[in-house]
Amino acid sequence: MTAVPAYLIDASIYIFQAHFSPYTEYYDDEGSDLSAVFGFTQFLIGFLRRTKPLVLAVAMDESLFCGFRHKLCPKYKSNRELPDANLAMQMNACAKISSILGLATFGSRTYEADDIIGTLSNRLHERGGLGDWLRRAGICIVSRDKDLVQLVNHDADFIWDYQNNRRRFRADILEEFGVLPEQIPDYLGLVGDSVDCISGIPGIGPVKGRALLQEFYSLDAIYKGLPRVGSLTIRGAGKLAKVLEDHREQAYLSRKLATIVGTVCDESEPFSVADLATLVRRPADTSLLYKFLRDTGFNSELSGSLVKAVERLNQSQD
Repeated sequence: MTAVPAYLIDASIYIFQAHFSPYTEYYDDEGSDLSAVFGFTQFLIGFLRRTKPLVLAVAMDESLFCGFRHKLCPKYKSNRELPDANLAMQMNACAKISSILGLATFGSRTYEADDIIGTLSNRLHERGGLGDWLRRAGICIVSRDKDLVQLVNHDADFIWDYQNNRRRFRADILEEFGVLPEQIPDYLGLVGDSVDCISGIPGIGPVKGRALLQEFYSLDAIYKGLPRVGSLTIRGAGKLAKVLEDHREQAYLSRKLATIVGTVCDESEPFSVADLATLVRRPADTSLLYKFLRDTGFNSELSGSLVKAVERLNQSQD
């Protein structure tokens, strides 16, 4: 098998990017916005043309305010808003188009796209039977979400910010954050994440968080070695042990919220039982694509143009 990475796409970033971009605006004849569908379809076609993937999965986010993390902490991602009716329709359409294009596509009301990607990544590494091919080519996580860097746990794996063409491997993540990818949940447990409304510990920012993890490696080790914290060469170290002790429960909850679940095992969740054959890219169904685009509200000219682009992808796959 050719040494091409297995690609796992974090879809929401590219759906929202298209929805809010002034360069991908598109409306049907009745004035309903279809920009997200149009832009995401363009993204997928361009991505497939550029990468020619053999193994690929697309992870959709469907768990806002209903996933297990929100049950653990109602404040989690409380700064977000549910999609309005139009965007919800478009997100559903994006998932259908992804499937029509022959790509394994998964969503969940319990788990986030990050958990889908984490579980698929682990299944590929542990049960995929890919051997030397995967060790050489690795898994490429297509996203710019910093949370996903915690999944870059093998030397050949990397996270790719596709829009900015920025690839980050383990060494890059260590240089950027000062901690290893697998330490990121502990790091966020300490410093928090305002983007996702994860509190962390008050007064502990990136500098102190890095220093603690470089000394102790993990949150568990920090609390086991709490008496030693005061002797560290960290500004305010004398008061740090008490701050850590006072916010122990908060730190562990923050870490749990920040930890991507990579071991989902639930037969009601298709991604958790997906095997390699499920993730192999299939030829797109161009007839179904044309019908779906027209039914969704695209005019015949644009629908035909997108279908022709996909037909060329099918030919290049042969």
